[in-house]
Amino acid sequence: MLERFDRITHNPNVMGGKACIRGMRVTVGMILTQMSEGCPINELLENYPYLEYEDIMQSLAYAAWTVDAREALIISA
Repeated sequence: MLERFDRITHNPNVMGGKACIRGMRVTVGMILTQMSEGCPINELLENYPYLEYEDIMQSLAYAAWTVDAREALIISA
């Protein structure tokens, strides 16, 4: 299933192995936190010109997938 998240990387040498965007020091969590605080996508793209729209969309999809996977583990336990 992770193959659908080709822009999300995990490397223990980058940000402690947290889910990052394309190997950069930009975590999925950072994107989600800023969006949850009301930062619109276009502002994120302006503030981080090396990010692409698809990076943000995959961050959202990855977060949703992670929550679903954890809920499934809890329900099956």
